Amino acid sequence: MGLLQDKVVLVNGGSQGVGAAVARAAAREGAIVAVTGRRPETGEALVAELTAAGAKALYVRADLSDAEQALSSVAEVVAALGRVDCLVNSAGLTSRGSLLNTTPELFDAHIAINLKGPFFAMQAVVTDMLARKAPGTIVNIGSNCAHGGPPHLAPYSTAKAGLAGLTRNAAHAHRWDRIRINGLNIGWTATEGEDATQRTFHGAGDDWREEAARRLPMGRLGQPDEIADFVVLLLSDRSGVVTGSVIDWDQNVVGAQD
Repeated sequence: MGLLQDKVVLVNGGSQGVGAAVARAAAREGAIVAVTGRRPETGEALVAELTAAGAKALYVRADLSDAEQALSSVAEVVAALGRVDCLVNSAGLTSRGSLLNTTPELFDAHIAINLKGPFFAMQAVVTDMLARKAPGTIVNIGSNCAHGGPPHLAPYSTAKAGLAGLTRNAAHAHRWDRIRINGLNIGWTATEGEDATQRTFHGAGDDWREEAARRLPMGRLGQPDEIADFVVLLLSDRSGVVTGSVIDWDQNVVGAQD
């Protein structure tokens, strides 16, 4: 029996990067996995991979920056699989903008996908859990930028700080319903999205990962599969009664100085 045996796990933004790693890890632990994302080609390829490995999996096309799609995608998963036991919000936008050059449109885009989408996905999932009088677990993938972040990530840091606050608020509100809600503020991670970001916004070459690793205490970037294992633990009963925790999953210590 796996840690998530027969649990229905919905991974928003689950077609690539950290989300896809979480979907794979959950499937290995016995979960029935649903993933959402904007790109059918990656979502359907992941579901085919999971199905070939013996898991039951479903892809739902959804743009999580649209609150109505965040709500309707949960309804579609419930209609197809009967319920949602666990939710992971991993969709994210990391495009650059400072306090001075961020447009209202860029600001709204960050709030939409990094905060509003998770809010309404949680609303729909918790409503389903309450209707069934069932416990459940939620993990929100945040960022260490929630503590402040660099100047070029002003709207991103703002949205992720909001997600941390939402995580604690919802965890407090639903602790007596036995719905546990936690978050991970992850640091620099080697994903497809980060590769595209480094090349697009910073002119990075093929060796950017090696250059970045030399500047990090552990000598390497974080890996999606490591984060995924941690997420599975938080989703499972093995994490006990923990709720309302927003954990810094990083190799730099916030607030510490040399």
